[in-house]
Amino acid sequence: MGAQAAFCAPNVRFFQHPMREIAGYHTCQGYCLQNGAYELPNGVNFTISSMGATSVSLLLFYRRAQKPYAVLPFPEEYRVGNVYSMIVFGLDIGEFEYAYSIDGPNDPARGMLFDPKNIILDPYARAVAGQSKWGTKAIPGSYRGRIVSSYFNWENVQSPHIPMQDLVIYEMHVRGFSKHESSGVANPGTFDGIIEKIAYLKDLGVNAVELMPIFEFDEMRDMRVHDGKLLLDYWGYNPVCFFAPNTAYSADHELTHEGDELRRLVRALHKNGMEIILDVVFNHTAEGNQDGPIFSLKGVDNSIYYLLAPDGTYYNFSGCGNTVNCNHPIVHQMIVACLRYWVIEYRIDGFRFDLASILGRNEDGTPMHNPPLLESLAVDPILSKVKLIAEAWDAGGLYQVGSFPSRSNRWAEWNGKYRDDVRCFLKGDGGMATQLTYRMLGSPDLYQPDERGECASVNFITCHDGFTLHDLFSYNAKHNEANGWKNTDGDNNNNSWNCGEEGETKNQDVNNLRRRLQKNAVTVLMCSRGTPMFLAGDEFGNSQFGNNNAYCQDNEISWLNWDDLEKNQDLYHFFRYMIHFRKKHPILRRHTRPAKSRFPETSLHAMTPWDANYQYDSRVIGVTFAGRNMEDTADDIVHIVMNSHWEGHQVCLPDLPNGQDWYIAVNTFNGPDSDCVEEVEDMQCVRSGILWIQPRSVVILVAQ
Repeated sequence: MGAQAAFCAPNVRFFQHPMREIAGYHTCQGYCLQNGAYELPNGVNFTISSMGATSVSLLLFYRRAQKPYAVLPFPEEYRVGNVYSMIVFGLDIGEFEYAYSIDGPNDPARGMLFDPKNIILDPYARAVAGQSKWGTKAIPGSYRGRIVSSYFNWENVQSPHIPMQDLVIYEMHVRGFSKHESSGVANPGTFDGIIEKIAYLKDLGVNAVELMPIFEFDEMRDMRVHDGKLLLDYWGYNPVCFFAPNTAYSADHELTHEGDELRRLVRALHKNGMEIILDVVFNHTAEGNQDGPIFSLKGVDNSIYYLLAPDGTYYNFSGCGNTVNCNHPIVHQMIVACLRYWVIEYRIDGFRFDLASILGRNEDGTPMHNPPLLESLAVDPILSKVKLIAEAWDAGGLYQVGSFPSRSNRWAEWNGKYRDDVRCFLKGDGGMATQLTYRMLGSPDLYQPDERGECASVNFITCHDGFTLHDLFSYNAKHNEANGWKNTDGDNNNNSWNCGEEGETKNQDVNNLRRRLQKNAVTVLMCSRGTPMFLAGDEFGNSQFGNNNAYCQDNEISWLNWDDLEKNQDLYHFFRYMIHFRKKHPILRRHTRPAKSRFPETSLHAMTPWDANYQYDSRVIGVTFAGRNMEDTADDIVHIVMNSHWEGHQVCLPDLPNGQDWYIAVNTFNGPDSDCVEEVEDMQCVRSGILWIQPRSVVILVAQ
């Protein structure tokens, strides 16, 4: 199904007849129910709505021209309510770009910013002209829509529809993933560059790729130079248009076929059994506050699309200048339509909502008990199969981890408490034993299983925002001097530990400890109930040199250096092993059939079995998962022992039924040749039931 075919109204009369001539073009009333602009066999339909406008004109530009070659005012008879809709005949979609001029009251104190001199981008544009080449400054007024006519061949490839608890999510930045010359791809920094690395991802074992923002954004918005380096808004959390993919991420110029390269990526991932999740930003836009530009929503209906204070200034719950008024009915409708579009036209499998608590704020900024938008997304029939993941906090102080509104158990959450508690335990903080067991068991203190199910917690220790896994155990403090803010930006509460020396070192003992802690981290992550997620490059020791807020670093700080993969093969192989170990043992991921032995599904232990009376100084923990897979008659019993103490300890293992013994599958204290063992016959047997666990290490045992 093509992009436009999917979004034509079902009763479209394809061969409308001209009713009147405007600016030399034959026109007729358009189809008001379909927002945006789309191609018809005999013309192009343009529809835009504005509650406050008194008149609207369509502007047609030749490609890259600064002034329109045609201005077509919408006649009053082409207006239905607040909707302006017109079909223009005889247009070649490859020859023009379009925008709007919107007139109305100009009273900033009341939030009215209408000015017919402003060139206004269609909020529903499927492609945006003006900034297709990365790092090129858009000239004022150059944001204009393009018509997309893409009839893409999906080759009957379907989404794998992987259950949430079976996902292993790999978070990446499209450009940073392959931009470094060491990536070896033909099209670095693009969607095609990811396609070239799919074999790598498949071998690693991840089955979901989460892309940082790919909506059209302005990387040049806060362009500046610091210490001779050009700094950009590299991450992309400043959307220009919600419906358009960032054309700078395409290797080829896709005139009238914008988005096809992204579709090829989705098709290739699905063909290889992987899903794709988009990090979407509906909480703010690149228009900023009262000092920012007016190029889209501000010029359409500023007082509707943004949360405004009584004096007309902008509430800033996003920390980025403005806040989208998500629960206003018109904005609500736009967001639902947008997500439907990405699911229908790009076959996206899920969405991670940046600063999602903003999506639950009322029009006065207060949190709502049952936000209409969140409820609509949860029950929408087109979105019924996609994953909905909330970053359950915002920059206005609203923190909802464990309490994010979740109708029908449809919403999962980035579990920030998982990140914090696991980090604290791994570096040896006291009083963290009980918290760690909660996190490994799926955070039942946050997500009641009978209320939120097994799929509410997305577990992560690292993400784009903060230290990489390598840096987490290499730096006590952030080192963001390269950002130009005198190291004042970024979070100060990292729960990190440098293992005795700050930054890179030649001290082999320190480096060995750091490597062990990284392996401890992925072991805990892959042995926790919930959905694991980790940051691209963590699997081979990628570093950002202590920068925990690399949002502006379009350079070697943020780009993955693939030479590290060769240098840190043992870490990569350990990550790969743990991902496959998780897949091999469903009991780690979900409820299975009860074990035939006396073992409960989950149980907690300390240095003696069945003892979960943890004290402040408890740093040795045992967690056991037991059950039977649907196709198996034998029990599947996995026991994880974690020691965050700087001393070794003797641990008594739980007794197994007659005829079974404990075998060591993983011991992170061992060297790379024996820290993980594939075959049971090669594993060390612990028949005595006594285990010596070395300092700061994790051991996994399986019953055989």
